[in-house]
Amino acid sequence: MNYSSQHFIKGRGAQKNISNRFCKESYHLDEDFTDYNALDEESYRKTAYQEVETKQIVNKVKSPDIRLEYSVNPYQGCEHGCTYCYARYSHHYWGYNSGLDFEKNILIKKNAAKSFENFISKSTWSGRPITLSGNTDCYQPIERKFKITRNILKIADKYNQPVSIITKNALVCRDIDILGRMAERNLCRVFLSINSLDETLVRKMEPRTSSARQRINSLKKLSEQNIPVGIMNAPIVPGLNDHEIPKILEAAKKNGAKWANYTIVRLNGDISEIFKDWLQKTYPDKTSKVLNHIKACHNGKLNDSRFGDRVHGTGVISKLIRDTFRLHCKIQGLNKEKFIFNCQDLKRGDISQLSLF
Repeated sequence: MNYSSQHFIKGRGAQKNISNRFCKESYHLDEDFTDYNALDEESYRKTAYQEVETKQIVNKVKSPDIRLEYSVNPYQGCEHGCTYCYARYSHHYWGYNSGLDFEKNILIKKNAAKSFENFISKSTWSGRPITLSGNTDCYQPIERKFKITRNILKIADKYNQPVSIITKNALVCRDIDILGRMAERNLCRVFLSINSLDETLVRKMEPRTSSARQRINSLKKLSEQNIPVGIMNAPIVPGLNDHEIPKILEAAKKNGAKWANYTIVRLNGDISEIFKDWLQKTYPDKTSKVLNHIKACHNGKLNDSRFGDRVHGTGVISKLIRDTFRLHCKIQGLNKEKFIFNCQDLKRGDISQLSLF
């Protein structure tokens, strides 16, 4: 089955729903179902949004192999629909599944900005950097309407709270006014996630993200405003996009990036089922090669959850990827500078009343 098949749900990454391990009533699309029209394709193209409240928006990151201390995720679920996304598995905790549900049932944490302010205004808060998008993308399409991420940045700006941003969406450039002010005080850094310059592959693998061209242009726009920028060449899918590493790093450097990092794809939980289904429908001739290459990077499995190994993988193929990445970072002069967040000027306590005078 190829990408143009009538059985492919255009505009979505996952091509099916699968069982939620917590809910007996969860369901999946029957693989042998032949009457595709009865699946009501239009219902799978529409996205549903639900407003919820969160008790605490700032989360401590406990994974020792991830360079994040604290994270904020204004949205649960992500309409970008990236087929490989590790965050899909977390949708189970909300009563949904990690397939189509993850990208078409989005939870909006409407009190996120207020919760963020309550957290960073505590007298006990140390002012350590907080990353926006530790799980799902803070600039996914619905952000254009709700502006929760923008409101969080306004608060960070007010309190001198340092933030780091990881996104695949050019919408980040909307907030250049705030980010520019924060950059003057070493309070922010932005990473664009770019794993391919092949627009056809991007549209298939990450159907509702910004194009590769838009992301590269975003690097340039942010850099021109003296906002520190870098890229995450992630995830690298061996046998599918690993050959693009040199061109991606070259394009990133030319457009203002100062830093670059990478991860090798790992398919945790039932993400492997979603990804394999997508791969078979889009690149059937590459399916066996890609899956075997991924396994070669994770000790014969599609997922290796061991800290230290899960991010960059192990084995011969992962070493080739690592060596290629390091070589071309050196050629392009990336990762030479060390960025130090300003964690000294945090304004403590409730300053909301001061803004009235």
